[in-house]
Amino acid sequence: MSLSDKLRTACLAIILSWGWKRAVIALLAGAFSALAMAPFNAWPVLFVTFPVAVWLIDGAGAGRWRGVPAAAMSGFWFGLGYFVAGLYWIGYAFLVDAPTFAWLMPLAVLGLPAYLALFPALGFGLARLFWTKDASRVLALAISLTIAEWLRGHVLTGFPWNAFGYALTEPLALAQTASLIGLWGLTFLSVAIFASPAALIDGRSRGRKPWLAPVAALLLLAAMVVFGAVRLTLQPTATLANVKLRIMQPNLQQDVKFNYGAKAEVMQKYLTLSDRASGPQSTGVRDANILIWPESAFPFFLTREADAMAQIADLLPKGTVLITGSVRAPDLPPGVRVTRAYNSIYVIDHDGSVLSVYDKLHLVPFGEYLPFQGVMEKLGFVQLTKVIGGFIPGTRRRAMDIPNAPRALPMICYEAIFPGDVAARDDRPGWIVNLTNDGWFGISTGPYQHLQQARLRAIEEGLPMVRAANTGISAVIDPAGRIVAQLGLGIEGVLDAKLPAAMPPTFYARVGDIPTAIMMSASLLLVIRRRTAKR
Repeated sequence: MSLSDKLRTACLAIILSWGWKRAVIALLAGAFSALAMAPFNAWPVLFVTFPVAVWLIDGAGAGRWRGVPAAAMSGFWFGLGYFVAGLYWIGYAFLVDAPTFAWLMPLAVLGLPAYLALFPALGFGLARLFWTKDASRVLALAISLTIAEWLRGHVLTGFPWNAFGYALTEPLALAQTASLIGLWGLTFLSVAIFASPAALIDGRSRGRKPWLAPVAALLLLAAMVVFGAVRLTLQPTATLANVKLRIMQPNLQQDVKFNYGAKAEVMQKYLTLSDRASGPQSTGVRDANILIWPESAFPFFLTREADAMAQIADLLPKGTVLITGSVRAPDLPPGVRVTRAYNSIYVIDHDGSVLSVYDKLHLVPFGEYLPFQGVMEKLGFVQLTKVIGGFIPGTRRRAMDIPNAPRALPMICYEAIFPGDVAARDDRPGWIVNLTNDGWFGISTGPYQHLQQARLRAIEEGLPMVRAANTGISAVIDPAGRIVAQLGLGIEGVLDAKLPAAMPPTFYARVGDIPTAIMMSASLLLVIRRRTAKR
């Protein structure tokens, strides 16, 4: 038996599988697909796992109702494997306060992936509705999964973590296509490219050329690499000579970070570390005119602690400002007890004056608020931050004025994972500042995935991004996605760097997802034409 015959026999076994065997195949294919994400970036594995998805949908045609329920179930198992393997690290957050939250860990590690798996289930089922018997069915899957992934990024405030498009972001040359079509365009191309080998088993009857689809996919992949390499060559990193950054990464454990009794310890660590010399010629914080601390830096309301504000003023030399995260109390009448708060970013001058404030818009479900907050609190549930009633969301996204530097667009934590929700076209900033606290997730793959997604926002918008993370990974990223400087995961230290200059607005920054919609619409017309031609 030849190699091609053995391949065809194996594929036929997948197509004809049913019951628990079919579920296991889909589950394993999804789990191995997670290797395409950071920090592994083993995206060639998708050339195996995505064709398996196509063959599972091929075999679903033997089921009822045109095979849609069977295809959707395969999509669910595929998604469950993908999200359990890719998001296992969420379980770490429930061990920070194990006596309170450990019992919820199985719900997080299995329940959240089960919910997210509904979206690939939708994608597989929708693809089956437009399914054809030739290579165009690969496009049907690409269209349907892109729609499902877009919905995952928007339904119930959205959670587009590890969208399939991130598979095409390493090496960096591949990621440059995001400057044209953004994450959702990359998602469409990822599915279409990596699923294309499924056509190799179609045979040569009726004039078919089964090799045509994978060859076209490889040519497209090569074109993306060439485009990216040229773009990177033509857009070298440029820096602003007069803007000197110092990022402080404290590597604080979560039980310290949210303990008011550790107030003095936290402040002392921040102040000492911020003024640490970073080299033989370093003079500490005086080397920088912008000092940056991470998200929710203090276990107290910063502006209500006069001694803390005075210590910050003493730390900052004239002409230097601090950008820091902090919880912020709402404006209430005197004597009214504060029960809820904002997750905010402050810009503080050398004299202790607050120059600007930004309140986080996109809150983390189950972390900063509970869906159906009142009902779930009555049932005894509480979000990880233990703020009764949940955090208060901000009202609008806006750039912040930074003295002696371009205006900065603030993003707190996972706000950086939402494409197209970055810069207002009529208020374009000069850079993005992303303050985060990935300490919830320990030494795991989660912080690497977060950095990968934040970096893509820089490429999409043509804006540099500066990240300050409590436990890492802090980084300075240029507008083409190059990591100019970084501090690794689980490291305490400071990072000194100049601020990269912004590029002119990218094509994606100007037109958004319109090209992706056109690309998908044209592909849908082709699929419908091929489907109707077979009848």
